[in-house]
Parts: sequence; C-alpha cells; structure tokens
Amino acid sequence: MPKKSTNMSGVQCLSAENIWFDKQRYDEAEKRFYEGVNGPTTQQQQAKTSLQQAKGRQQKRQHRNSSSHAGGEQELVSRMKSLELENQTLHKVVADMRTALQKLESRVAMLEKTPAPAAVPCAKAAPVQAAPLKQVKVENGGGDDDDDDDIDLFGSDEEDEEAERLKQERLDAYAAKKAKKPTLIAKSSILLDVKPWDDETDMAKLEECVRSVQMDGLLWGASKLVPVGYGIKKLQISCVVEDDKVGTDILEEEITKFEDFVQSVDVAAFNKI
Repeated sequence: MPKKSTNMSGVQCLSAENIWFDKQRYDEAEKRFYEGVNGPTTQQQQAKTSLQQAKGRQQKRQHRNSSSHAGGEQELVSRMKSLELENQTLHKVVADMRTALQKLESRVAMLEKTPAPAAVPCAKAAPVQAAPLKQVKVENGGGDDDDDDDIDLFGSDEEDEEAERLKQERLDAYAAKKAKKPTLIAKSSILLDVKPWDDETDMAKLEECVRSVQMDGLLWGASKLVPVGYGIKKLQISCVVEDDKVGTDILEEEITKFEDFVQSVDVAAFNKI
C-alpha cells in the first residue's frame, strides 16, 4: 500500500508540471543560454554583417543622392548664367537692328522729300566712219565700149597672184615644220624560245648563230638557258624590232636556217612598246 501511494504521488506531480507543454519556450531559453556562453552563431554573424552592409549601402545611396542633387543644382546655375548671357547678347543685337532700321527710315524719308535729279543725257555715240571706197579711175578718151573695158569690177589679177603666193608660202612653211617633227616609230618586244635537237647540242654555238641574224630594225637583248627535260635546255632570248621592218615570220625563217643546231622557234611573248 505505501508503494502504490508513492507511485500515485509521482503521477500527480508529473500532471501538475507544465514543462512539456512549454517545450519551445524552454528550448529558446536554452539556446540563448548557450549563445551567451559560446558567443553568437554564424547565422547571427551573417545577419549582422548583412545588416551593416545594408546600412552602408543606404548611406552611400543617400550620399550619392545628395551629391547628384548638388551637381544638378550647379548645372542648373551654370545653365541659367549662360541663358542670361545669351539674353543680353540678343538684347544688344535687337538694339543694333533697331538703330539701323531707324537710320534707314530717316534716309528713305529724306529721299522722298528731295526731288529726283534730271536724267543725265547719254553720251553721243562716236560716228562710224564708213570704209573708204576704192575709186575707179575712168579715162575719157574713147567711146562707151572703151569706158566699160577700163572699169575692173572683180579686182586686179595682181592681187590674186599675191594672195596665191602668200597661201603657197604658208603651206610650204607648215610642211617644213611638220617634216622637222620626229615621226613615231612603232616597236615591239619579242621573247623567242629556240629549241635544240638534243642535250648534246652546243648551246653557246646555237646562241652565236641566233645573234648572227642581223637586219635593219632588229636589236637583240638578254638571253638565258631554260631546262626543258631529260637534260635538254632551250635558249630563251629577247629582242626589240621595228614593226614596219621586222616581223616574227622573218625571224623564225632566218633562225631555222641553222638546221644543225635549231629544231624549232616559238614566240613566247609579244608586247607593243
């Protein structure tokens, strides 16, 4: 019996306690206790840091707004000063225009009051003298037929001869002047490929034979040996010719006469100079 009463008293004690019903409040108190002992937690530090940063940003924003407001006021003041200067300049221009207009009106009024001057007579034109007519001398001696024969209606033959002589002299002078000018000679630059029979052909002798071709209007230039294949080289030689005197057909015909050395001749390039 005593044991049962003891158990009943413990249950009654537990039923009287309300700690389990206020667990959240006790947990919060325990958390605050440990925070006071160990310092604030990381989350609280981050919250505190973010709060400080927010305050700093707000202060910077306020400072920027105040500075921008001050800058805006300065810009407004400068614009007002420039507008005042421009207004003063415009006032001065308007005053000058008014003064000029008043002067112009006074001059117009004076001109309207004064009578118009008499018109100045035009200067007399200089008299035009007619060209003197050539007088035809008529000798009285014969009849009317003789008088008609003495009158020269178409001019004398001597004047025609003089004009013809002057014309011929001018033509001769022009022809002589034109003959003194150097005539333009048409020339061409030709590059020839001279091919030998084989690799045993003496190329120096071949070039000597080619250069031995001489004619009026032909001038030989530089030359070189160009490999063709299998040890064979061709002679590439340039020349300048006068188109009216030398042609490619004549050159090919003259060079191919050296049959012992030359197999063929080709025109590699042809340019007008």
